[in-house]
Amino acid sequence: MTTPAGSGTGFGSVSWWGLSPAVDLQAESPPVDPDSQADTEHGTPELNVLLLGSVDGRHLLRTLARAALWPRRRFRFYVLEKNMEAVARHMLIFCLALEDPEKMGLQERSETFLEVWGNSLLRPPVAAFVRAQAGRLARLVPEPDRLAEQLPWLSLGALKFRERDALEAVFRFWAGGEKGPEAFPMSRLWDSRLRHYLGSRYDARRGVSDWDLHMKLHDRGARVIHTSEFRRWRDTGVAFELRDASAYHVPNRTLASGRLLSHRGERVAARGYWGDIVTGPFVAFGIEADDETLLRTSNGQPIKTAGEITQHNVTELFREMAAWGRPRAAQGDPAQVQGDADGSLEPAAPVPESFAVHFLSLGSALTLHRKSCYKGRFQLLYMACGMVHLLSPELGACVAPGGRLIVELAQFLVDLRQEQLQGFSSRVGELAQAAGFAPQPGARRSQTFARFYKAGDSAPSHKDPAVGSGTPPPEVLAPPLEATNPPPEDLTQPLEVSSVRLEQTGRDRSPRGLQGHSGRPLTDPPRAPCPLLCLPQPLA
Repeated sequence: MTTPAGSGTGFGSVSWWGLSPAVDLQAESPPVDPDSQADTEHGTPELNVLLLGSVDGRHLLRTLARAALWPRRRFRFYVLEKNMEAVARHMLIFCLALEDPEKMGLQERSETFLEVWGNSLLRPPVAAFVRAQAGRLARLVPEPDRLAEQLPWLSLGALKFRERDALEAVFRFWAGGEKGPEAFPMSRLWDSRLRHYLGSRYDARRGVSDWDLHMKLHDRGARVIHTSEFRRWRDTGVAFELRDASAYHVPNRTLASGRLLSHRGERVAARGYWGDIVTGPFVAFGIEADDETLLRTSNGQPIKTAGEITQHNVTELFREMAAWGRPRAAQGDPAQVQGDADGSLEPAAPVPESFAVHFLSLGSALTLHRKSCYKGRFQLLYMACGMVHLLSPELGACVAPGGRLIVELAQFLVDLRQEQLQGFSSRVGELAQAAGFAPQPGARRSQTFARFYKAGDSAPSHKDPAVGSGTPPPEVLAPPLEATNPPPEDLTQPLEVSSVRLEQTGRDRSPRGLQGHSGRPLTDPPRAPCPLLCLPQPLA
């Protein structure tokens, strides 16, 4: 059996990292309207952003890191994901990004982020950090008062009680609630997914990975991904090898998620790895850079790999995040310190209290418009391509007139043919128009994003939003790929030991990438639908 091109099964049914570069959301938002926003609670204009399927929080981190380049604003991010494991990953990543520099240095923080975010296997010190943070978060989630005191930027008030219980259980699993590597044998699950995806081509997997890299990813703009790092990730799931290969042997439990599968007529809970096995985490931070020297070529070949560029970009991002709340004088740049009449210093960037991340209930995208607090609230709506089917007039009612819409395209989903990518882009335009949006005039052409604005009383300005403020606009990047549908029944409750014991007979064949909670394999191999099938109507 050969997996057909265009099936979309390689990306899986759960997205753990974005498949397009990080974007500064302020650069994508409409200009500040002083008449409508200057009367906020703190006298500072607000930027309200609704993100559907942003997955890993990199857009939020990029926006916060670049905040010092823009006029002062308060950020309100409203995040809606497909499963509670993605919400937990958001929280863990933000806790890591905001970790006290006195406790964790810049290099250690950057390397920890890369391993937790993009590796299937971790080094023991990184695994210990994940366990410690997960245990702390598991204790905070059921106690709103302590959560608000210790993590003032986080709001879980919109989650249902069962979703909070599920979130707590996810953290307890990460913290080692189920002991031993057999609780999540990542290496075996990865190899099983790979065997099921490739079929008869498994023995030629190196040739398949080289074809996907050179004939697809390189042609679509990701030329800095090196053959050796892509092969290593395809074989083992380790994208960023910052130490000796033997140091990576602890399964990364943050990549575990659950599904309900049919086994002999019964619905059985199973935990496994259902994520990407074809593209990798290199695109999110590894194919674009503010420092153009990183993208130089020599004899037609890039001088830096995607892994090196990713490490540089993440380190710089955390360096800017570490400056939050510190006056510029403390950073050795007293000439740029601004003082008011009494000599007090203005922070170089907003303090953490000037932003908040609100996690919305799973599946609430179709009901947000029914709440008056969300109607016309958002200046910017971001949608991953796996969430495009939720784009509707009801969701469009939540965007303020003149607000912007960014829809992620499936450019780096290697399972899709060129005609499918074009059909997807056309369908996105149709859905956006039906939801009350029009193509954004003056927007630069992009194969990664489709940009729109909401027609209303205020048409979008043709000039760059940063030009009236005298602040040079940051280089605009792009967002992540949530390119697949969720399984027919996603689990909101965490997986515990199933009451169904699966009897393995000689006729049973282990599915690829699946492990039941009884410790035995199930028989129904999950097949992720093509992301294009998430759309309400078939593509022409």
